[in-house]
Amino acid sequence: MIFPENSVYLASRSLRRRELLKQIGVKYKILLMRETLSRPVDVDETPIQNESPTDYVYRIVNTKAEEGWSRLIQRGLPLLPVLVADTVVAVDGRILGKPKDTEHAEEILADLSGRSHEVMTAIGVAVKDKIRVKLSTTTVKFREISKREMRYCIASGEAFDKAGAYAIQGMAAAFIEEISGSYSGVMGLPLFETAQLLEEVGIEMFL
Repeated sequence: MIFPENSVYLASRSLRRRELLKQIGVKYKILLMRETLSRPVDVDETPIQNESPTDYVYRIVNTKAEEGWSRLIQRGLPLLPVLVADTVVAVDGRILGKPKDTEHAEEILADLSGRSHEVMTAIGVAVKDKIRVKLSTTTVKFREISKREMRYCIASGEAFDKAGAYAIQGMAAAFIEEISGSYSGVMGLPLFETAQLLEEVGIEMFL
């Protein structure tokens, strides 16, 4: 299918994802799932008991894609592809999630200190009744992080609203000893898989 506008909807509030799409020349419009932050969330991102990180991220992305396409129909918007993404950080098969507060952020960073963890980012594209999903999995190894470093990073504010309580493009870059996989995937939008998926649905890159 070819879309005359060669454009997609990005169903995300993430500035990082917007910047990454621009990096590969993708034209996009923002699709807010809810018009205001005061409204209830559309997708419950609470993990199901005993759900694996992989199953979790696939489930959330599929749900977001379904909800995004439904929003287009409800609002009478042009039916362009809807791009969604979700990132999860896991250690030993456990989902670490986003920190609830300062204490929780310190617990998460302590859990990551001196060891390897996985960052899984799934992306989905909804077009009509079909949803395509790809998964990027990256292994990141942190050196030992001191309490002082953790608290400094948390005090900067960059730990909040981020899976694993860190941003790879922020202060936490100083903690990374080794990375195997996709840097952009850890940022929240794996560009290799994103480009593949968009091309599959008829969006051309670098126009």
